[in-house]
Amino acid sequence: MRGLDQKICVIAGAAPGNIGAATAHRLSSEGAIVVVADLNSAAAQAVADEIKAKDGHAIAGQVDISSESSFEELLKRTARDLGGLDHLFNVAADLSANTMGRDSSSDVTTVPIEVWKRTIDVTLSGYMYGTRHALPLMFARGSGSIVNMMSATAWLGESVRVSYASAKAGVAALTRHTATIGGKRGVRCNAVAPGPVLTEALLRAMPDAEREKMLSDIPSHRLGKPEDIAALIAFLFSDDGEWINGQIISIDGGLTKRA
Repeated sequence: MRGLDQKICVIAGAAPGNIGAATAHRLSSEGAIVVVADLNSAAAQAVADEIKAKDGHAIAGQVDISSESSFEELLKRTARDLGGLDHLFNVAADLSANTMGRDSSSDVTTVPIEVWKRTIDVTLSGYMYGTRHALPLMFARGSGSIVNMMSATAWLGESVRVSYASAKAGVAALTRHTATIGGKRGVRCNAVAPGPVLTEALLRAMPDAEREKMLSDIPSHRLGKPEDIAALIAFLFSDDGEWINGQIISIDGGLTKRA
């Protein structure tokens, strides 16, 4: 894709086997310089080492996106050490049993308040922190792109996962706001909304019968792969996606079929 060679990209949430890691690999294959960041610093290092073993340029970093100071430091350190910041992918989420697990078994009347607050802190406030501190760095260069991870759950009206769906719906508003204030200054912001994606965590946790049920719900011959989402992120970051701004792009095998 055009325009990714030597671009400085931060992936906030990139443990092995997930969408962030797949995106880091794809961007590196396009010639980008990738900062692989995760709450788990060892996991981030593992992804960076995989990329470097393929002669890519990757640097590992640790970030707690629910902490504004942690996110700010990651982005400032990136700009200081590498000379700037071109692209940011906000993808981290708390998918632990204590957070997503309890959210997945409760509705608005029963969801524990600490689960709601933790989900908002990571998935909405965390993305705002990244945006808040990435924009000035991108404005200084006169160009840049931010992509936020959404989810089809924001539109499906499921009977569970109210915290996650609400946070992801909030990401849509954040994305469009950012596109509005950034566009005239050369900075674009979009979001991608995947359907069922077979990350390593999902493959480990999901029984075959449930996976088959998910497949039967979508008009596609297979479920998604992290590499499918990574390809879209790379396109949105590239010069080929230069006129795409403020969009929420579904990539879900036809699950939502939104207008």
